[in-house]
Amino acid sequence: MAAPKKGRGPAGGQSRPGRALAFILIAMVALTGGMFWSGHTTPRLGIDLAGGTSITLKAKAEPGQESAVNETNMNTAVGIIERRVNGLGVSEAEVQTQGRENIIVNIPRGTNEKQAREQVGTTAQLYFRPVLTVADGAPAVAPSATPSGSASGTPSAKPSSSASGASVGEKSATPTATATTQGRAVSEALKAPSPTPTATASSSAKPKASGTPTATPSADAATAALQQKFATLNCLDPKQRAAAGQGVKPTEPTVACGEDNPGVWAKYLLGPAEVEGKDVDDAKGQFDQQRGMWIVTMDFTDEGSKKFQSITGKLSQQADPQNRFAIVLDGQVVSAPSVRQTLSASAEISGNFNQESAQDLGNILSYGALPLTFETQSVDTVTAALGGDQLEAGLIAGAIGLALVIIYLVAYYRGLSLIAILSLGVSALLTYVIMALLGPAIGFALNLPAVCGAIVAIGITADSFIVYFERIRDELREGRSLRPAVERAWPRARRTILVSDFVSFLAAAVLFVVTVGKVQGFAFTLGLTTLLDVVVVFLFTKPIMTMLAKTKFFGNGHPWSGLDPKRLGAKPPLRRARRATAPAAADPKEA
Repeated sequence: MAAPKKGRGPAGGQSRPGRALAFILIAMVALTGGMFWSGHTTPRLGIDLAGGTSITLKAKAEPGQESAVNETNMNTAVGIIERRVNGLGVSEAEVQTQGRENIIVNIPRGTNEKQAREQVGTTAQLYFRPVLTVADGAPAVAPSATPSGSASGTPSAKPSSSASGASVGEKSATPTATATTQGRAVSEALKAPSPTPTATASSSAKPKASGTPTATPSADAATAALQQKFATLNCLDPKQRAAAGQGVKPTEPTVACGEDNPGVWAKYLLGPAEVEGKDVDDAKGQFDQQRGMWIVTMDFTDEGSKKFQSITGKLSQQADPQNRFAIVLDGQVVSAPSVRQTLSASAEISGNFNQESAQDLGNILSYGALPLTFETQSVDTVTAALGGDQLEAGLIAGAIGLALVIIYLVAYYRGLSLIAILSLGVSALLTYVIMALLGPAIGFALNLPAVCGAIVAIGITADSFIVYFERIRDELREGRSLRPAVERAWPRARRTILVSDFVSFLAAAVLFVVTVGKVQGFAFTLGLTTLLDVVVVFLFTKPIMTMLAKTKFFGNGHPWSGLDPKRLGAKPPLRRARRATAPAAADPKEA
């Protein structure tokens, strides 16, 4: 019978632990270098640790539509506001309902906090309305039912904007819409076909052969009232500016104000809404490399594409300013580009945008269509004092728990505790660096529950070391020397560690999916540290144990190594027992 070859470990052994150690060392150096290179050397903090702003919004139903303030619409509004705020890169923003008609928005302190506050307050319906005429923001000198042509001035909120999908066209800086044109445009907008037109006793007008009814006296009065409102509107007055366009149904024409440049306002006479904000599928501000300018691109839904194609087909045949459509949010014109050709599924708005204004408009178009109108009830600044105290208490508790774990490891495993402490240090370093990198990468912010998840992970990581150490000690009790024991214990310990970590990761994943808000921070941290536990055990703990088993201190079973065969009650070596029985079996044959 052939003798077993020396120097070969059992199946599942690791012959080159240096490779695994080199790999994890390179990964640690690369991640740490990336952290310092990015300039984010500390994890981003949530609102409970860094402070921020808490905004309370109250739903406001339109007259006759009080039933619109319901649970379904409130939940829809929460989702839209959350996407809008986080679309600006504000991580860990919390949006939740409070009672029947209030929404609470918590925004952590950060670079986009001010920008997010402004957009949270802008929560009304979004509409695309055709522009009938436009004038300077100041009221007419002599208000009348029909404003004079001299009232025309600054053209739009975005005077050089264009909705052309191909190129930006030239347009007049001073529209010359006359009073007759204005009156005709408003009259057409107010006309509504009536199945049974009623003529007064003094009216001799007869219905036309085509069946189109003539404008009724009430429509003429509404036209005159709207023109009077347009003529007297003062967009330089903040109160009039805020009140313009409020409470008007989408099917009715209206007046609105829009800011041309900072502090420069224009007023608009707008027709009924042709496209709603919910018809926009996606919009974003981006930089056009070819033209060297910022633009806003829009994609519409299938239904929205049909509506947009219809309105742009009509507007492209008109002269300025009636070839424009106004993007109206909260009753204010945020942009009024002109149309040069018929558009459908997608469009582009270009003009004098900078990065911030282009991204703001894209964000508004993407998430601006709320089912309800909201008014801001309160805006409160949240300090980090309370969260800081809780964090300090949590860190103290974590430090006490870690100290108790280390004391237990040293008292029970002695020299093996050095391997456990080094492994915990590697795991802690990787966790910190990855959290710091995930802040700018995906907007991850560290909050109090996330800190709790990291503290719980200490026990999960330590449990993996204990499983492996106990498997090694079991092999030593069977009479094997350390080096074979390390390799034979690994397959069984590996299976146990993987099953345990899989259960922990599955629990964290389920918790992350079914919960919202801060609890997700706990689940995310728990899942991340569980994955890192597998990496550390496979690429650091096992290789370092293989290398230390070759040293005299551990290999010879020093009393302080934690692997002393006598203290473990080891059996006599199995190989010696087999060799002792071999000569007895050979004696009968020799006789």
